[in-house]
Amino acid sequence: MLVLNQTDLTPASFILTGIPGLEDMHLWISFPFCSMYAVATAGNCGLLYLVCREDSLHRPMYYFLAMLSLTDLVMCSGTTPKALGIFWFHLKEISFDECLVQMFFVHTFTGMESGVLMLMALDRYVAICYPLRYSTILTNPVIAKAGLSTFLRGVFLIIPFTFLIKRLPFCRGNIVHHTYCDHMSVAKLSCGNIKANVIYGLMVALLIGGFDILCITVSYTMILRAVVSLSSAEARQKAFSTCTAHICAIVFSYSPAFFSFFSHRFGGHTIPPSCHIIVANVYLLLPPTMNPIVYGVKTKQIRDCVIRIFSGCKDTKCHSM
Repeated sequence: MLVLNQTDLTPASFILTGIPGLEDMHLWISFPFCSMYAVATAGNCGLLYLVCREDSLHRPMYYFLAMLSLTDLVMCSGTTPKALGIFWFHLKEISFDECLVQMFFVHTFTGMESGVLMLMALDRYVAICYPLRYSTILTNPVIAKAGLSTFLRGVFLIIPFTFLIKRLPFCRGNIVHHTYCDHMSVAKLSCGNIKANVIYGLMVALLIGGFDILCITVSYTMILRAVVSLSSAEARQKAFSTCTAHICAIVFSYSPAFFSFFSHRFGGHTIPPSCHIIVANVYLLLPPTMNPIVYGVKTKQIRDCVIRIFSGCKDTKCHSM
């Protein structure tokens, strides 16, 4: 039932429907969601533990990886428990203020994810193009400032979303056809003018996603030029192998984001809403699930630390890469 404040038509709560059209499949859909969330939580907590515990991982590359793991944990934890509550227990109601808080965290940390991937690309650029100056360029204060700047960028760009939503009159009901409070899904319930929401949303996408993708592209263009110029094939392979895990992380993060962005604008009515919502959830679950696995498999030093811990070795140092 819709509960409205008669003065400003602000609902006391919203109803999240989950995945419209697939209500009968919610229980089955919940199993891969739950499995991915469990892997994401365990994997990212494990990576954070390794980076904190092992002195040999106290290097710029692994500090950025720790930032990525922390971001992934918050990103998927902000939506998946609520989605599972909808699928399993039909806990569909969310208060207006809780909806705004969820919206803020989801969009802030998806922006943070993109920003950290950009910082990791710059890290690989410095490591390959300026190896002798790597430790002097990427000092701990520089890394801390870069991480803080990326976080604050997301906070300051996303905060206006909450005010843009709060100003809208909601007279089309309070049913959100989604598993979480996405900015535009909530804005479309308003009978007011949402042009500012649409324009600002596109601006934020360009300022965060567009800028980060440009920096990543430029970084890897310079990396490719530096790698190709190396005389030894073995040196080229070794240099490029340090980037493979990061390239995989970029693919896992941006592929569902691009699909969601372009299908919304060019897919029209040919792509069902259920597909959009599933992809939106995959976008928040796939990177946190796959990043620890990829970095664990592709990064020898992390692999050695994991093997040593599970084998019960008493040495406090991991083998050098």
